[in-house]
Formats: sequence, C-alpha cells, structure tokens
Amino acid sequence: MGSRHRSVSAVTLGLAALSSRGKDSSPHTQRASGFPRPGLSPPRNLSHLEPTASQRSYSGCYPDAIEQGIGMGRICDQEEVVIPCASDDFGSVDLELSNLEDIKKDSSSSELTVLDLDIPDLPELPQEAFTDSPKHCSPQEPLCETSAERLVQSIQEVFRVGALGPNSRFPGKNLIDLVSTPGQLRCGEWNRMTAEHGCEVLVQEEALHSLLSPVLQEVFATITVLSYQDVHLLFGSEDHAELFSLITKRIVSLRSVRSLTWLEETRAGRPSNPECLYRQTFQAFSEMLQSLVVKDPHLEKFDAIFKHMGPWLQSFEDQEREWATASMAQVLKCLSRHLCLKLPLQFQSLGHLVALMVLLCGDPVKEVAEEAAEGAHYLLHITLRLKYTTQDKTNHRSLRRGLKKFCEILELHDIKQFYRDPFKIAQVFEVFLNSNELCQFVMTTLNGLKNLNHTRTQELAGELLLTLVKNAESRFEKVPEIMGVICAQLPIISQPGVHQQIISTVSLFISRPKYTDLVLSHLLCQPVPYDRNLAALWRTLKIDLPSTTWVLWRLLRKLQKCHSVPSQEKMDYVAVAATDALYEVFVGNRLRAATFRLFPQLLVTLLIQIHHSIGLTMSDVAIPSGLYTEQKISTEVTPLCFAMQATKTLLLRALCRWEFDIMEKNKGWTLLEGEDCHLQGVFLLANALLERNHLLACRILYLLVPLLNRGNDKHKLTSAGFFVELLQSPVARRLPSIYSLARLKDWLHHGNKLFRIVALRGLHNLVRHWEMREDIKRLLPSILDSLWETDERIVLLAIQILQELVRTMDFTTVASMMRILFSLFGDVRPDVHHFSMTLFGASIKSVKHTHKKGVENQVLESLVPLLLYSQDENAAIAEESKRVLKICSQFLKWKPPHEVYDKDPFYIKPAEVRTICRFFGKKCKGKIDILAQTLMYSKNAKLPIRRTAVLFVGLLSKYMDHSEAKRKGTDWIQDGLKDLLHDPEPSLCILASQALFRVQRMESPAEAEQTVCWWRKLLGCLST
Repeated sequence: MGSRHRSVSAVTLGLAALSSRGKDSSPHTQRASGFPRPGLSPPRNLSHLEPTASQRSYSGCYPDAIEQGIGMGRICDQEEVVIPCASDDFGSVDLELSNLEDIKKDSSSSELTVLDLDIPDLPELPQEAFTDSPKHCSPQEPLCETSAERLVQSIQEVFRVGALGPNSRFPGKNLIDLVSTPGQLRCGEWNRMTAEHGCEVLVQEEALHSLLSPVLQEVFATITVLSYQDVHLLFGSEDHAELFSLITKRIVSLRSVRSLTWLEETRAGRPSNPECLYRQTFQAFSEMLQSLVVKDPHLEKFDAIFKHMGPWLQSFEDQEREWATASMAQVLKCLSRHLCLKLPLQFQSLGHLVALMVLLCGDPVKEVAEEAAEGAHYLLHITLRLKYTTQDKTNHRSLRRGLKKFCEILELHDIKQFYRDPFKIAQVFEVFLNSNELCQFVMTTLNGLKNLNHTRTQELAGELLLTLVKNAESRFEKVPEIMGVICAQLPIISQPGVHQQIISTVSLFISRPKYTDLVLSHLLCQPVPYDRNLAALWRTLKIDLPSTTWVLWRLLRKLQKCHSVPSQEKMDYVAVAATDALYEVFVGNRLRAATFRLFPQLLVTLLIQIHHSIGLTMSDVAIPSGLYTEQKISTEVTPLCFAMQATKTLLLRALCRWEFDIMEKNKGWTLLEGEDCHLQGVFLLANALLERNHLLACRILYLLVPLLNRGNDKHKLTSAGFFVELLQSPVARRLPSIYSLARLKDWLHHGNKLFRIVALRGLHNLVRHWEMREDIKRLLPSILDSLWETDERIVLLAIQILQELVRTMDFTTVASMMRILFSLFGDVRPDVHHFSMTLFGASIKSVKHTHKKGVENQVLESLVPLLLYSQDENAAIAEESKRVLKICSQFLKWKPPHEVYDKDPFYIKPAEVRTICRFFGKKCKGKIDILAQTLMYSKNAKLPIRRTAVLFVGLLSKYMDHSEAKRKGTDWIQDGLKDLLHDPEPSLCILASQALFRVQRMESPAEAEQTVCWWRKLLGCLST
C-alpha cells in the first residue's frame, strides 16, 4: 500500500474501478480500512477499545461456534467487479493494479476496452473474510422456528419496557448460554425461564441507566451469534421487523457521553467504567449490523437495514444523527467488502441513501460530517460496482459518459477535499442514478428543508436541490410528486435564500417543455387565492428569456381549454386557479417580454373568463375534494374578482394606461361585470384600444379570426364583440369576406339576439369602408327585417346602417323602408322614435325626381304625425319632427306658415293654430283624410299629443266637406271627443268640449245661421 498522503489521479480511480478483468485482487484491493476518525462519541477506532461483553462471551463459552459462524453467508455464482477502495488515509487510494501505469498513459483506450466488455465475462472474485467482525463461529444445530419466535418475543419485552437499570438481575450471559443449549429451546424450557427472569428484573427506571448495564451488549451479541446460525431475529416477519426497530431506537436514542458523569454520581460506591461501557455498547450494535451484512451480503438485505436506520439519519437531534451516521458508515464499509452482486439486484433506496449521505456530509456537526464522508466513500464504490453490473448493452455509451464525467470531476479535486464538498459528491452520484433514484434524491433533499434546528442544513438542502435539477433536469419522471412536496415545504422554509432556491428549482422544471404542463397542473390544484408562498413563487419565477413565452403560453392554454368545452353545470376549478396565477405573474412582471408578445391572446382569454364568471360564486366551481379541508372560502372571493383583477393588471403591465383610464371614466369595468351589458364593456375596451393603440388592436383582430367559431356561446360572443368593433380599422378591408361578411350574415339569423346585435354592429363598422358597401347592400332585406325587432339595440343599429346606405338604395327598397319607418313614429322607445323620423327624412331626400309620385302619399300621411309630435314633451323628438316636417314640405313644395315651427305650445296660441289648420286643411283636402288621422292621436299616451290632436280636430272640422259630413255623419268624431270630456286633465276637457261644439255646429249649418241672424237682429247690428 502506498503512502498515506499520496494523491492518485481521479482518472485512475474511475477506470480502475472497472479494469480488473483477469487480475487477482489482493485483500488490499478488495477493502478499505476507512478514514481517520478523531475521538468522538460514539467512539472511533473501535477495534482498539476494550473487548465487549459479547466478545468475552464468544471466547469463553463457545469458541468453536465463533470460529465458523461468519463463513455461512451466500456465495455468488459469478465473480464481482473489483472496485479499488481508499486506504485508512483520507487522501490516498489503494489501487495496486498491475496495469495502473498503462491506464494513466492511455486512459481513453482502457475505458473503451472495459466498457465494451459483457458483464458475464467479468472475472469472479472470492468472498473475503470479514476481519473486523467477531471470530468465525462453528455452526451449531439450527434452532427450531418456535424457539426463535419465543426468543424474539422475550427480547422485545426487554426493549419495550425500556428499563434495563443498573440493578437489573437479568444477566446478559444467560442469553448466550441459551443459544449454546438449543435443546432447551426445543423443549420449551427457555420460554419459561426467560419469562421468570424477565418478570423479576424489568423495572420502570430511567432509560439512561441502560448505559450502565451490559444487557444491551449481550442482546446485540446474541443476535449476532444467532444470525451466523441462520436464526434471523430481525428479518422475516412483522414481529422481527418490530424488534429491529426497537433495537435501533434504543441504541440511537442513547444520551451523549457527556451524561456519563451524572450517571457515575448516581452509582456512587459501585465501581464501573461507564465511558468504556458506552463505547462497547455501540461497538456491539455495529458488529450486529455488520454480521447481518456478512451473513447475507445482498442489497436486498441491506435495503431492509437502511429502512430502519434511514429515519435516524434525518433526526433533528445531533446525538441521534451522529450515532446513526457512524453505524451506517460501518455497515457501508462492511458491505463494500462483502457485496454480492448476483442478479437480479433489487435495491430500492439508493437515491434516498445517497441524498442522506450527501446532506450529512455538510452537517453542521463536525463529527457527523466526517462519519458521513467515510460512508459516502464506501457508498460510491458500491454504486460503481452496482451500476456496472446492472448495465446492459444498450446503455454502454451512457455509462461511458457517466464515468468520463466522474473522472473529470475527480481530476480537479483532491480526494480529501472531494469528500468534504457535498456538491461535488452529489454531482458524481448524479451521473449514475436513474430517473427513479433521482426522484428519491430530490424527495429526500426536500425533506431536509424541515430541519429548522440547523439553518445550514436547510440551506444545503436548497443548494443541493437546485444543483441536482440543473445537472439532471431532463431525467426526472415523478415531477408531480416532487412539486407536491415542494408546495408542502414552502410554508416551513425560514431562510429567504432557501426560499429563492426552491423557486429557482420550480422555475427550472417549469421551463423544460417536458415538465411544463406537469408542473402547471400541480400548481393549479392549490387553493385560491394563493397564499403568500405560492403567490411569491408565481411572482418571482426565474425563467430564461427564450422559455418565458412558452411557459406563459402553456398557462394560458390551461385557461383556454376550460373555455373550449361545452357549457357545464359548474366551472372548472383550473379556470379559476389559472386566472389567479396569471394575475400573480402579471404582478411579479418577471415574464414581461412574454406578456407583451402574448398580450392579444391574454386579453381576449381573460375577457372570455369574465363573461363565464358573471354571477358565479365559488360554490358554482367544481372544487377538487379535500382542497379546502382546513380553510374556508371567503364569500368575497368569486371567479369574477380573479378575472377582473387579472385583466386590469394586464392592461397596466402592457402600458395601456390610457385604455385603463377610458374604462374607468366610462364605467367600463362595471359594464364588463354585468350580465346584460357585458358586450358594451367589450365594445368600449375595443374602441379604446383602437383609438390609443392601433397596431395592438390590429394584432388582436387577426388573432380573433380563428376564435370566432370556438367554444360555447359566451366564448363566441366575447370574441365576436371585440372582433366586430375592430372592423372599423382600415385593416379590416384586407380580411377575406368569408371571415367578415359571411360570418356577420350568419349571425344576423342567429337565434340569440346578442349575436344579431353583434352582427349589425359589425355591419355598421364595415359600412364605413366605401369599397365594402356593395357587398353589404346584399344584406338589406335582413337588415330591414331587423327594424321589426323588439330589442331597441337591434332596431337602432339597423337604422344606423340604413342611414349610411340610404343614398345608394334603389327606389323599391326606399319605399319599403319608408313604410316601416312610418310605423315607428310614436314608438314608445324614444330613440327608436327619434331616429326613425331622421331616417324617414333622409329617405325623402334620397328619392329622385322621377320617383316622387311613388312616395307622395307616404309623405302626406306623415304630415299630421310630424305636426303633432312637434309638441312632444321630449325636446329632441319635437325638434326632429319639425325638421322632418320641413323636409316633407320642401318635397311637396309647400310653404307652411312660420307658426308651424314656433317653440311655444299650440294650445296657448289658438289664433296661430287656426292659421296652421287652415293651411293644412286646404292643402290636404281631397288628398287624405286629415281629420280622421288627427282624431286617432287623441288617444295617444302623451298628454301634449292628445291635447294638440283634440285642438286640431275642432279647428279642422271647419274645413270638412259638408256633403261628405252629411253622408258619413259626425257621430264617430263626437264619440271620440265625448270620451275625453271626463279626462282628469282640465285643459284637455275644455279643449274636447270646444271641439265637440264645433263639430256639432258643422253638422247643422242652417240652424246655426238662423240663430246668428236672430242675435244680430236683437242687438240691432243689421238692418231689416
């Protein structure tokens, strides 16, 4: 063996691990004696301590049994790969290979030669005796199963009571004696005797006193001896496993050696050496574990041992962690010497063990770190042999790359320094771990974040996690499980730096396309609103610029998929969670470039989410079971509030401040939240974008084209509403008609009136482009039909479109339209009334001279309504009536008296009204029945219209043809007026009585003339 301080090339170390084919290995090549261990508690250099009670029992009672007990382990059918192990010195490695110099000269050639070998061709290696264990025992007559079970039960009783006090009368030697007399066991005498002794000595005393009794050592020695006799007290059944747990708990939970002074004081007057006993107890336990490995050096058995030791390696108590680490280091050392790699190999916890040893290498307790470094050394050798043995022909290249990387790392560091650096150790192990073992490594490292006693351990776990994910980010399979642990651990992380490392780890996972959807799916299954830890995660994602768009797009797609499914009874929870996640991302503004790039998609999707969320509460959301087990959802939290805050934040982050201000000033946010006015809010926002950010609006226009036929009605409506508003842009002229007019035509006949509103609004925007008017005119029949709609918005939109097209319409269409518009005079909807008269006037102006005769009667019939509505209480309607009346007069080439356009009400100026009635009575005589038309308005709902109509009836009756009056009679006029005599409005009653008098006088003009003459004679006004 070389010098204790000699450094060896890392390449040599890595290649020598696999290049021993055809060589006979010396004992030095097969094992390593470990690292120097300073004086610690538990003890180091156990071979130099005072012999334990178990050792004395071996030599005194049954030396022959001890001579051959170890040699009964299984022998492998094929030889193992030789892995050179370190010497006792931390800085040297014992290779002793005959071809060492050749490897140094041509490492690449040797590497290829070794890795191209088939596994069955590797030379067999003979099992080496375990020199650090007790002397070989000769095989005894095997114990019967019943006796073994009784022995297990008795030992369990000892450990359950936990009171092996200083006054115990249960001599450990009895256990050894019993093992040496198996006949008693078969006869059942042992059970009785053990029970008698156990009842006498098990007293309830402080567990610390077990340090001052050799019983623990004797139990460990007994189990050790029995294991060499094929009596397995710690494996094979639940009771045996329970015994193993009890033993491990008792030894690992022993108090530190510092408590021995106090124990000595409690045993005043009794000679003892508690520190020596303390060390002997630990050595007996270590020998017991090693005997299990020597007897069965397969990884399955070691896996079972590790399951019992693993929890103690993660203990928060320094002393427990130190005991467990020292024990595990010794077991790994033993296993590295006697490892049997007979296929098939089943070691389920390699990643878990590696992570624990790496974490312990960085333990703040120096003794623990040194023990862990020794254990990591042996574990690395075991791993190399295991991976080379289990490789197949398909992954030769992968293993070759792993070894090359391993050697490159070791070349840069001294061996001693290497084992003191947890990150380098992790980097080496990572090369050889498969995906499942990597997941175990991550899970165990995450579990290290729970260690609040040592902040350094928490920091180390965070750094290791980030380093591992960076190096092997594409090799993980159980990413959802990893994310679940991360989300659970976030609240308990106390160090801000560690918190950022965990977020960086999540960022690495989420930025990989392979894992993006998996990570998002898990994060979107967390309760909303997100707590401060998850909110900080979303806000501080550290993603490289090329990946930001991908991540944000996948998050957006999660929300969009919820909108694509048919309407369901409840909203998908993912939709609410994704909306809240988008809000947090916008607030953090770490994905700013992606936000600008995806702004059109984000804005439209959030508007659709707003539409879906109107009127919903969290009880209307399909929340996964068990999500809110410990917390209640506030009644103020609704899907709509998430969607609104995300939309507002998006506008601000995209620098759309003017648009945001327009929405606030015009109550646009309130409109968006309303069931009946949501579309108006969409129209307002679209117009604001078109006005302030035309280029961005055009991007949205093209984006919306494929969205118009997707999803349910709410999805389509919001998309269509934004789309039709952007048709005002000149860019809309470039769209093929199949994407614009064809869809608008379909929506005109849609059963949902909201689609018809959207269609008419789109046509109104398109009609502003002159080149598109001819195509729109083909839709005039459908537009005219819209004038009969009961929804005011539809009628007004149709009027606005017709207003733009009226000058280019043919005469037939104009005449048809005028008849429909005339029917809307007096409509109870003020705007419909107003704009129908406006369009009527525009229609008159559009009629050519050659077609005037065709609409003359229609114009004449409109005179009386226009004249009467000039007195409407609505000032806008009154003014519009006078304006259109003037257009009609010009069309008829009439010059009505100026009193027609007087602003004062007619009923207070009877003289002026007579002038008006005289003009229209004479002009319309023989053309239309102006009196009958006026009488119809005497029943109008509006008082000013009824009053003016009654006044006109009385005055127009004077210009009625007497012959026609005699033929038709005036009863129909009088009946209408008599009904008004009892009207509650006094002015109307007076006007009705006056009009009735005039009508009655018109019916008998002769009698009226005689009465007038009589009065004249009486007054002497006329000559006889």
